[in-house]
Amino acid sequence: MLDASEVAKHNSRESCWVVIQEHVYDVTDFLDEHPGGANIILRYAGKDATEEYLPVHPPGTIENDLPKEKHLGKVDPATITVATADVDSNPRTQLPPGIPIQLCMNLDDFENAAKGVVTDRAWTYYSSAAEDLQSHQTNLDDWKRVTFRPRVLRNVQQVNMKRRLLRYDSSLPIFIAPAALARLGHPDGELCLARGASKQNIPYGVSTASSVSAEDLSRCMYDEAGGGCLWFQLYVKKQQSETRSIIHRAKELGFKALLVTVDTPVVGKREEDDRHKANVALAAGETTVPIIASTTVHTDEIMVFRGPYSSTFTWEDLAWIREEWGNAGPICLKGITTAEDAKLACDFGVESILLSNHGGRQLDSAPSSLRTLLEIRRFCPEVLDRCEVLVDGGARRGNDILKALCLGARGVGFGRPFMYALSAYGTEGVTKAIQILSDELQTSMRLLGVTSLDDLRPHMVNARELEATIMVELPEFSRTRPKL
Repeated sequence: MLDASEVAKHNSRESCWVVIQEHVYDVTDFLDEHPGGANIILRYAGKDATEEYLPVHPPGTIENDLPKEKHLGKVDPATITVATADVDSNPRTQLPPGIPIQLCMNLDDFENAAKGVVTDRAWTYYSSAAEDLQSHQTNLDDWKRVTFRPRVLRNVQQVNMKRRLLRYDSSLPIFIAPAALARLGHPDGELCLARGASKQNIPYGVSTASSVSAEDLSRCMYDEAGGGCLWFQLYVKKQQSETRSIIHRAKELGFKALLVTVDTPVVGKREEDDRHKANVALAAGETTVPIIASTTVHTDEIMVFRGPYSSTFTWEDLAWIREEWGNAGPICLKGITTAEDAKLACDFGVESILLSNHGGRQLDSAPSSLRTLLEIRRFCPEVLDRCEVLVDGGARRGNDILKALCLGARGVGFGRPFMYALSAYGTEGVTKAIQILSDELQTSMRLLGVTSLDDLRPHMVNARELEATIMVELPEFSRTRPKL
């Protein structure tokens, strides 16, 4: 058994040991391979990194990924000194105590509740967006620029909210959109999302960067023995072999659809994230604060600033992704923001597209999914017949779901609201958030005068105000009459 004083000697880039759950690991050779950069590991060199490690890594990550010869054995717990806490782990105790879940009447209430209980690190990660937050704000505002044209004196006693999404029969036309690092907000992390999806029979899109392993989430859905299904969101890695391995794993675990993220050749400039990391680094006594950059483990790679994923991913790569995924389920391209790319996706035989600007976290001033949907309606409305169109970004109400479906979307994804719900209340929060959306949706359907999602039509909404923001001409299209 190692003594912590011996571990403490290995506190540099030349020899870096860390303690995780009373086990010592030599991570010296892994420093430059770490997706989050070497500095975060070096901050805990020679120390106990358990508190930092656990919320953001699925169980078994270091045990499985680090070569066995780098597992150095157990440390005597009596000799461990936990690394000094910094601003990264301080709960937001200066805010009012938690809000009772019974007082959560809408999705915004979950955000307010979470703000009072999560750490600074979690709040920053969940709430941050790119640069001036224009896309993030536009996502929220654009839903208000579409209004309803309700009909009255209809028999609306019974309503049907069921919708087939990516070949899955969902009880609602919604899904839990991919979002990472849920264990920053709650110890059970993404398990809360899987349980909620199962209980309410809706799909859940699992992030590649989930803090709970795909294996554990798959097992959870099986154990719940309810409804729901898992989709897998894929970030395409720099090495094709690594990406193929991830796809194969998702397929073997029975994930029902593959969501291929196409809008991350680099990671957007999320200034609140960068500022928080800088604060933590300065509090730890570090004099330099590196910005996210590509790691260059392979000597033939070109370093790409803010580029942890593949920056060479193109339309032609869809062939080998489709080959690896096989007939395991539909493939959906996540991150489409223009009519041109929507049509290209159809031309490449993609079954589904998810209109999304990544929650406003990538290119600031990119259009909302609602604007992209209207652009498709104007320039290539046939896309809505050729492939299944999903949307996400800024939706907070059942009304928003209804507006998207009237304009041709098949389903609507919700990301941040579920992260806030699980952070404040765990599985109970996720379940209640879905129930709130169900309540709002069926209420709005009755007030609009419809009883089935299949009856929704474009003329049931007035999108003229938002249509005024859409391009009048595009070089790749001849002028066509809009479908509205």
